[in-house]
Amino acid sequence: MVSVTEIDAAKPKAAVSRRLVITAASLGTIFEWYDFYIYGALAAFFGALFFPPGNETAAFLASLATFGAGFAVRPLGAIVFGRIGDIVGRKYTFLVTILIMGCSTAAVGLLPTYAQVGILAPVLLVGLRLLQGLAIGGEYGGAAIYVAEHAPDRERGYHTSWVQTTSTVGLLLSLAVILLCRQSMSASEFASWGWRIPFLVSVVLLAISIYIRLKLDESPVFAEMKRTGATSQAPIGESFGNWSNLRLVLIALFGATAGQAVVWYTGQFYALYFLTATLKLDYVNAYALIGIALLAGTPLYIVFGALSDRIGRKPLIVAGFLLAAVSYFPIFQALTAAVNPALSVAQQDSPVVVTAGNCNFNIFAKPSSPCDLAKDYLSKAGVSYSSKATEDPDGVSVRIGGNEIKGFDAAAYAVALAAAGYPKSADPTQVKWLAASALLVLMMVWSTMVYGPMAAFLVELFPARIRYTSLSLPFHVGNGLFGGFLPFVAFAIVAFTGDPYAGLWYPIGVASLSFLIGLLWIRDRTGRPVAD
Repeated sequence: MVSVTEIDAAKPKAAVSRRLVITAASLGTIFEWYDFYIYGALAAFFGALFFPPGNETAAFLASLATFGAGFAVRPLGAIVFGRIGDIVGRKYTFLVTILIMGCSTAAVGLLPTYAQVGILAPVLLVGLRLLQGLAIGGEYGGAAIYVAEHAPDRERGYHTSWVQTTSTVGLLLSLAVILLCRQSMSASEFASWGWRIPFLVSVVLLAISIYIRLKLDESPVFAEMKRTGATSQAPIGESFGNWSNLRLVLIALFGATAGQAVVWYTGQFYALYFLTATLKLDYVNAYALIGIALLAGTPLYIVFGALSDRIGRKPLIVAGFLLAAVSYFPIFQALTAAVNPALSVAQQDSPVVVTAGNCNFNIFAKPSSPCDLAKDYLSKAGVSYSSKATEDPDGVSVRIGGNEIKGFDAAAYAVALAAAGYPKSADPTQVKWLAASALLVLMMVWSTMVYGPMAAFLVELFPARIRYTSLSLPFHVGNGLFGGFLPFVAFAIVAFTGDPYAGLWYPIGVASLSFLIGLLWIRDRTGRPVAD
């Protein structure tokens, strides 16, 4: 079997330097992740801009669901562009995806709001998010495969780990642009029109990315398959109609990418939402904390990618799942104490109990019963509570520490919460910055341990002729469904239970499942030739 090294040696004039390959693939992918995550970083604003007024919790959850909609179509993008990538080529495919992503992102910056065009606003927003998701579904697989098929067998983890940094760097870039915009204008100006700027910046990044990618040649592995007529004419059928390959797809999904997705999104996006929505830290300081963690953690993708070349992909990936699953509860509880110590003390000293007999949990409906109104008020205030049932179908009482309030009375709740020490927001002067940063960096360690070797692991798992299709689907089902809907599912669990930490059961459960499946069924194929 011909190795990548031999192919390169046979065609030295056609081969592109590995440095240019890594740079071009990574820069383009950074841009696509920037485009995709700029919405996620601004999701808290979009509830009021693009959805009907009247229920802040429902609007926020709707904005998170729209964010998740982009993830939901990523598997479709994986199938569409995976097939094209296996038939037409790697380079052509990720040129098309970057064009779709850039144009759809810039268009978000031109959208009218709900106040201007009514229900058409969320329809247009969701439509553009679907286009973004379709494009990103074809991007990652192309970039990872392109780099891997240029890399030496014994350095594949190191080379592909640069592509793995792009999702975090794209998120970091999006936060930096947002922070710069927020610092250069008032809060009201940013909420009114300034939020559009990060989306419109995409036009410049798109031009740079296309220019760089046009300099690339086709992958040497694909070029050789094309020359010898070894490419697949039915990659979808070969990938999913053949049990031996479908089995690998399922193992990759449930034993690797699903767990990787929830670990990555918990440590970055869910942590950001937790800081702002639960701990009530202002956006500038929350972005700064996440930015510090991203800067400190990004080099670890390279470290763990290179380490996987020495000790194997599997040990690092399954260890990351286990460490995340056992540590999330203590990490987030410690994060509360570090970022909003007054809230942490109040939760322990003055617990809140809601006693009611008629609660209708519906995250998208406007609260109507006294119980619904009471719980909605507490959720908006970032106050955790437990629930007790009563035989009175219409009655509700809220006990805050030693103070019990009958019926729904927002003013009385506010007074009682203040008396019990519940703060309206986190006090930046009381934030333990070093401790908070260390906790966020620790979650980045779990993320990079799992994600750093992931591209090399997936590339080595599947045969070259159907690699784009076979790799892309499990990656984007895992990240699009299990990961993309994590903020929505987790906060829905929190809204239902009243426990700010209950949402963590979702990533813990998925990570634990991937740990068990990965431990039992993943075969480590580290360093195998990718021309096979």
